Amino acid sequence: MQDKVIVVVGATGGIGSAIARKLAPTGAKLVLAARDAVNLTTLANELPGKVLTVPTDITQPEQVEALMQATLAHFGQIDVLVNAAGLGILKPYNNIEPAELDKILDLNLKGSFYTSQAAAQEMQKRKSGHICNIVGILGKHSMAMAAAYSASKFGVVGFSKCMAEELKRFGVKFTLFYFGGVDSPFWDNVSLKVDRKKMLSCETAANAIFYALSAEPEAVPMEINIQPDSHLFF
Repeated sequence: MQDKVIVVVGATGGIGSAIARKLAPTGAKLVLAARDAVNLTTLANELPGKVLTVPTDITQPEQVEALMQATLAHFGQIDVLVNAAGLGILKPYNNIEPAELDKILDLNLKGSFYTSQAAAQEMQKRKSGHICNIVGILGKHSMAMAAAYSASKFGVVGFSKCMAEELKRFGVKFTLFYFGGVDSPFWDNVSLKVDRKKMLSCETAANAIFYALSAEPEAVPMEINIQPDSHLFF
């Protein structure tokens, strides 16, 4: 990881902050993005090494572009993008309000698309790069009360696979992560009753991302699926 420029979107969330803490001691040059500037600064102050913070709302394409340009201005390149931002709305399909559907699609689907698109354009120029999109298991399997959430995450899978086809000849890799329930702040505002003690830890998710980023250059870890043994989808 030494001197790799790694952009972590959703850096102040559970998985985002865990992978930032995992990467910081390796000599990677981190760019941390999230909406809350205060929490970004707090996290950056905890980390060793070279860290740039860029407050960003990824639902706004112009802010995503500003994030990438700030990264290039500061570090000169973009080697890795980790998309860890996400919003959870789990409720019956007929209780989903139009504003809620817009909100979840704007962040989970459009935000992931904008960031992947902007990073990929720079990676294509250098013929090298790795985009890690954290999908979650509900981007692969359906579940009651997850209609809106799964719609957003199935969309991430779709565009990621299409982009991977377009970009493979330019040396740009994609890895999709299908984590089962992860005990993170994602669940703080979800009314669905769950036993968070039986979920995966954020550190487990971060270790999986780190593994994918550490693979030898010719290896492409396309999909990583990790779930708690208390709730498996096959």
